[in-house]
Amino acid sequence: MQISNVQLYFLPVILRVPLKFGAQVLENVTCARAKVTLKNEDGTTSEGWGETPLSVPWVWPSNISYSEREEVLKDFCLQLAKELPGSGLSGHPMEIGYDFIEGPMHAMLNAVNADREAVAHMPHLAALVCFSLFDIATHDAYAKAKEVGVYDLYTSEFMSRDLSQFFGDDKFKGQYPADYLIKPESKKLPVWHLVGGLDSISEEELTGNEPDDGYPVLLRDWIKTDGLNCLKIKLRGNDAVWDYDRLVAIGQICEDENVDWLTTDFNCTVTKVDYVNDILDRLCDEHPRTYQRILYVEQPFPYDLEANPIDVHSLSARKPLFMDESAHDWRFVKMGRELGWTGVALKTCKTQTGAILSLCWAKAHGMTLMVQDLTNPMLAQVPHVLLAAHAGTIMGVESNGMQFYPEASTPEATIHPGLYKRNDGILDWSTLGSVGYGYRGKEIDRNLPSVVSS
Repeated sequence: MQISNVQLYFLPVILRVPLKFGAQVLENVTCARAKVTLKNEDGTTSEGWGETPLSVPWVWPSNISYSEREEVLKDFCLQLAKELPGSGLSGHPMEIGYDFIEGPMHAMLNAVNADREAVAHMPHLAALVCFSLFDIATHDAYAKAKEVGVYDLYTSEFMSRDLSQFFGDDKFKGQYPADYLIKPESKKLPVWHLVGGLDSISEEELTGNEPDDGYPVLLRDWIKTDGLNCLKIKLRGNDAVWDYDRLVAIGQICEDENVDWLTTDFNCTVTKVDYVNDILDRLCDEHPRTYQRILYVEQPFPYDLEANPIDVHSLSARKPLFMDESAHDWRFVKMGRELGWTGVALKTCKTQTGAILSLCWAKAHGMTLMVQDLTNPMLAQVPHVLLAAHAGTIMGVESNGMQFYPEASTPEATIHPGLYKRNDGILDWSTLGSVGYGYRGKEIDRNLPSVVSS
């Protein structure tokens, strides 16, 4: 099958409370949504949908103004929408996605950056995020054409290439992604709540400017309202005193509220392994119950693994250490494993194709998995949760769109309430359909803005 048509939409969303990424704060975001039409050799067509938030501070940390970076991302989405129908690529969506990333997308990114000063280069991660919505939509359309679910597609029945042809490694000869995926026994997942660096965890931290919209503000209230049992803690990574005190304070809340699991996110700002080691060791000595609750440590170090080849074996000897921003594709996962990383945090915003390949390579080499959120609202939530359900993660899925813009997903939540509201510490995806991603889009009463590219 070939991509015959693409429609692109931009949906603006305002956050109810700010979200800090590294040194930058997100207050609004544009979600990019695509409808991709595939055409078969006999002329029949099938349509699929994909969506990703263009989270500027996360995909492109920089001192360049937010508005300038966002415009570059939106323009790149527009270029992709125009390029894809004429690319001539055909086949299974894994093959289309892989070939496009390896060829046209790289060429487009190089062309964009050739016109910009060196300090203003758009990162590879940003290009992947822009392409991800089209890639997700292609998987959806192909599955609909075959009248199966997306996760039924990754077998020899539908794929003409095995994994050895993606990885260039005969070890994978005769193997397909389905060999590394699980068949979920339940349509429920434990869910992680994000404790942002700007979030209030005690009444003393309240400023009076918090939203009065019926949703919780304080961490204890979130725990009680949503029945939370897993907390992801955003730390600074450049202020050891603050980071340690934050962990101790949240650890005490966990003790009081019977929360079992924590993970730490140092925001990619750490440059020395001992920064994290020292915090963990002190925590182990002084607050062992909090230390025991930490299930894994997420990406403390800078995005660019090639420019920052830090040996992390001493850290991963203390706690499982998961790549996130550094794991652009399976090649970086391989590099990370050699440096001592033990796990991979997958994200659909790096493309469905890339996530599946990273998953397979990681599992084949004994690495464990998580699926991390990009604060996915609306349609973006569905592929995100389904990836976690079929990946076999260390513990459920992170999902925080309901913290930062719950009203953005009201039309989708009407059809899939268990996906957009956390109940008893879980997400429930049992309302999804059985074909494609199961969005049930015709039942969702959403008024889309005008198409920006078709």
